[in-house]
Amino acid sequence: MAEGKSEKLPFIGKQQPKPVTLNPSWESELPPADSNGKGSVLAKLGLPPKDRYKIVFFIFMLHGLGTLMPWNMFITAKSYFEDFKLGENNTVATEVNYRSTFMQNMGFASQIPNLLFNWLNIFVNFGGSLTSRIVYSIIFEIVILLVTIVLAMLDSSQWPGVFFWTTMVSIVLLNVCNGIYQNTIYGIVASLPIKYTGAVVLGSNISGVFTTLMSIACTAFFDSKRTSAIYYFVTAIVILLLCFDTYFALPVNRFYRHYDQLSQSNEKKSDSRAELNVPYWQIFKKASPQLFNIFLTFFVTLSVFPAIHSNIRLTDRDFFISEDYFTLLTCFLTFNVFAMLGSLTTSWVQWPGPKYLVVPVALRLVFIPLFIMCNYIPPGMTRTLEVYFPNEWVYWGIAVVMSYSSGYLSSLGMMYAPQTVHAKYQITAGMYAAAMLITGIFSGVMFSYLGPLFL
Repeated sequence: MAEGKSEKLPFIGKQQPKPVTLNPSWESELPPADSNGKGSVLAKLGLPPKDRYKIVFFIFMLHGLGTLMPWNMFITAKSYFEDFKLGENNTVATEVNYRSTFMQNMGFASQIPNLLFNWLNIFVNFGGSLTSRIVYSIIFEIVILLVTIVLAMLDSSQWPGVFFWTTMVSIVLLNVCNGIYQNTIYGIVASLPIKYTGAVVLGSNISGVFTTLMSIACTAFFDSKRTSAIYYFVTAIVILLLCFDTYFALPVNRFYRHYDQLSQSNEKKSDSRAELNVPYWQIFKKASPQLFNIFLTFFVTLSVFPAIHSNIRLTDRDFFISEDYFTLLTCFLTFNVFAMLGSLTTSWVQWPGPKYLVVPVALRLVFIPLFIMCNYIPPGMTRTLEVYFPNEWVYWGIAVVMSYSSGYLSSLGMMYAPQTVHAKYQITAGMYAAAMLITGIFSGVMFSYLGPLFL
């Protein structure tokens, strides 16, 4: 890839995270930057500091939750957008049916900027340190969510087209910020032990569970979909504010400082030529088996979820889940709970190893036809293809296996990728992994447009 001086490349040379000083007393209590806990019992024994109470683990898990919060908030609010804001009974007559492919359009609007800025963030310095990238990204996300709340308060029945396109523009801008935020977080965590990358992925999966539970709670507590949506999006702002706050706690933690200094030392040990030239292609080629695994896992997942998965209809009216909660429980909650459990499992079990991970990843391609064989009916369409799996329990079982394997295999891929390269290049490999994650999501979203054609 292109060569350049260190100041024009992220994470290269002397550019290191320099958190903004929020409270002078914090800085006064910190030991020297290069101390790494010297003088402690662990240091004298030659052991790294411990992550006491798993504080750093939980902080990165929270940031994993924050990186996917905007995406999960919008896709889980399917009923609010399709049935309330753009529903036939809530809008004036219009020649354009904004709701029939709303989920696909939202996915496209979300992932185009996310894809672009994840890749650019690897090679291009967007200005400032890692801290400024994270801080400004979160601030802009909060502002855009406030705009979304204002739109929920307004009666848009007379201008559904304006509401639709304003929402799409908001989603694009939201994911421009989120692409930089997500990529930077994966780059930072790559210099820590492998399980901390798993913590970010785990947080991403918890994000889906959290947003689904919030959606169910708001639906149950509020009769008005407008009021429900307002409180629903306010919770996203609260989570992002927590991410903003906890980021500044990282340099105070001795465990984090230890690995941060190790990362800096690995860069300083490289010769001057290596500091000026990052072997991007060599890093990509070395990590490519795991990057492919990450891509294919998310491609399959996003090919069916949420566009196809959320449009699988109830066939048995006597089923114990009512129609109002069927999609929320069997689609959104099921996917997010079992993806979270799959991701959590990697904390104890890491099988198969890097060499054979591609086998179960490739086998997941079967989920695409399996979901279409269920009672999949997009809004405003009539299904002519035979329903091969009309039983709700069979469909639900397929959904559980798909969800669990998505969380488990994606976590393994994200954990293995930085370990395939030299320590001084792990941050770049981690950013490649995040970019391939988004590439898989985008490709899956684009493929989901073909769903109705199979019917």
